[in-house]
Amino acid sequence: MEHKSKPRVVVIGGGTGMPVLLRGLKNLPIHLTSLVTVADDGGSTGRLRNEMAIPAPGDIRNVIAALSDAEPMLVELFQHRFDVGNGLSGHSMGNLLLAAMTSITGNFNTGIKEISRVLNVKGKIYPISNDNMALHAKMTDGTIISGESNIPNTNKQIERVFLSPQPVRPLPNAVRAIEKADLVVIAPGSLYTSILPAIIMPQIDEAIKNTKGKVVYVCNVMTQAGETTGYTASDHVKAITDHIGENTIDAIVVHNEPIKKAIQDVYAEENAEPVDYDTDRLLNMGIQIIEGDIIDHTQSVMRHDTKKISQLLFSIIN
Repeated sequence: MEHKSKPRVVVIGGGTGMPVLLRGLKNLPIHLTSLVTVADDGGSTGRLRNEMAIPAPGDIRNVIAALSDAEPMLVELFQHRFDVGNGLSGHSMGNLLLAAMTSITGNFNTGIKEISRVLNVKGKIYPISNDNMALHAKMTDGTIISGESNIPNTNKQIERVFLSPQPVRPLPNAVRAIEKADLVVIAPGSLYTSILPAIIMPQIDEAIKNTKGKVVYVCNVMTQAGETTGYTASDHVKAITDHIGENTIDAIVVHNEPIKKAIQDVYAEENAEPVDYDTDRLLNMGIQIIEGDIIDHTQSVMRHDTKKISQLLFSIIN
């Protein structure tokens, strides 16, 4: 009976923000499912996709490492990136293993499942799709930019993003996980190139709209040049609802403490600044605001604090 009563938590996203959330959530008494974007096309991931026509393994690899309870040395090996040799240079061991396991099993999702078993992963990990897909952005000047890694480099404002080739098919298990969830967490990360590619998938967007669980967006702490320059918290929410429909997000989690000037100066060199939490507009949108000191003050870069954010999210369910 106790087993059945554990709340079902689904985390959707990719990039660097998602593993931070998962490291804390994996130790809580919940049924945890991670739905990971597969539209990345840069670096090692891009090379493997071009050569093997598989979905992007990079973000999946980082999620597996975050949720693994294997020996630290094994996880380090999985995350190891080769920096010598013409053929292997730039590749990470985990990406190669995911590509190999996909080749052996004939299915990307099955490959993830097998590696998750070997690395003693807590919870379930699903790619948002088994399809090899590409991300495109329509800019406000009407131009179309193709490729996840190219989109932030244009110095143009993004109007919307979309996937090809159509129809892109979601993984059925991913859709079911959202439908059954008690809490759906949209992770922080690159808004247009990590988060939206996962949630604009056909059926995934509908599942988020129709889930009985609470849908919470963990907002980025800093803006990102080329994607969200000048964006407030409500602009982040509006970008999501413009893509998947109004009234899809119930609450937003924001950091409410000042950010040290030294850290702001570092980000200013990258044309990034703290996200302004425009409370009035968020409330007018019908969004519940959940705020707290949720960053890791020991880091020289802005990262959510694994423990603080997981406890905050767990308190929402309870």
